[in-house]
Amino acid sequence: MIIKKKNLAAKALGVGKDRIKFVRLRIDEIKEAITKQDMRDLLESGAIILKPVKGRRTNVKRKNKRGTGKVRKKVNKRKQNYVKITRKLREYIKDLKRRGSLTPDEVKQLRIQIRNKNFKSKSNFKLHIEGMKKWKQVKDFHSSKKYTEVILNENTKKKKKRKKDRLPS
Repeated sequence: MIIKKKNLAAKALGVGKDRIKFVRLRIDEIKEAITKQDMRDLLESGAIILKPVKGRRTNVKRKNKRGTGKVRKKVNKRKQNYVKITRKLREYIKDLKRRGSLTPDEVKQLRIQIRNKNFKSKSNFKLHIEGMKKWKQVKDFHSSKKYTEVILNENTKKKKKRKKDRLPS
């Protein structure tokens, strides 16, 4: 009987069952109480006592551990940067190809390098292309007839010098 009254008092007062304490001398009054209002009146008169709250009063906020869900934002950002740079560089290659300053093989090679994230920006890419053009000029010069003639002339001059040095005076 007292357990049921304790439950009623807990509901009426909005607290847990463990916090409610009945005064032994006034148990008869408590047994007669039927409604929630009766319980509230008994609390005011002193027949029911509320124990203080024990344990932690405020929940201490735990530090959030960085899970995989937090990392995703960074990955997304990296992907966005990759997409921006890639689109920019591919558009630039397209333009150069239209002008005729790049061969199809060079375009293919550059697109592969773009996909592999070899370039940080468009300016970096332009520097690379300038370097390629210079290298191409040097390569073309080395394979040209002019270069071979210059080399042959230098070699013949060296041979003539050697012959002169060998002859006794």
